[in-house]
Amino acid sequence: MNGNGKDLSSERQALQAVEAHHADMLRHLNGLVGLLIEAVEGDAAAAQAAQSTLLDWCDKELVPHALAEEGPLYSGPHGTPEAKLLVDGMLAEHQVIVGQVEELRTADGVSAAVAAGAIQRIFALHLDKENRLLMPFVVQSPGLSLAHAVEGLHELVGEGRSGHHG
Repeated sequence: MNGNGKDLSSERQALQAVEAHHADMLRHLNGLVGLLIEAVEGDAAAAQAAQSTLLDWCDKELVPHALAEEGPLYSGPHGTPEAKLLVDGMLAEHQVIVGQVEELRTADGVSAAVAAGAIQRIFALHLDKENRLLMPFVVQSPGLSLAHAVEGLHELVGEGRSGHHG
């Protein structure tokens, strides 16, 4: 524990869990987008299958992850003058990502590959901001706790990581 009542070990563990989950998500997304791009260059049936798989992942993993962040992970820093604008920008990125997923849903062929690539790049940039700016701010802020913010939220820390402090 430090002087502000936070267990720094729990904070570090939560940070590592979220960063590891982000890395897993980005690796998975990169693979799915790569398959779609490769399929678009080949046959239409394979492209449709790859697009469907990517959309399924976006609907089950990417969008729920973004929505889960908007709760406890973003609400604390959003209430501070130092991080309010950063969180506003990150919330706007969520809207762009969701919009790109909807674009992907109605696209086909090359336009589907373009939408997928946009999702990939926006999400990578978004994760970089969370990992380098937002989460370190939460860990360093006396009134905020990353461990509490992600506790029990598998959408934020991944399956098999409870995010539970103890």
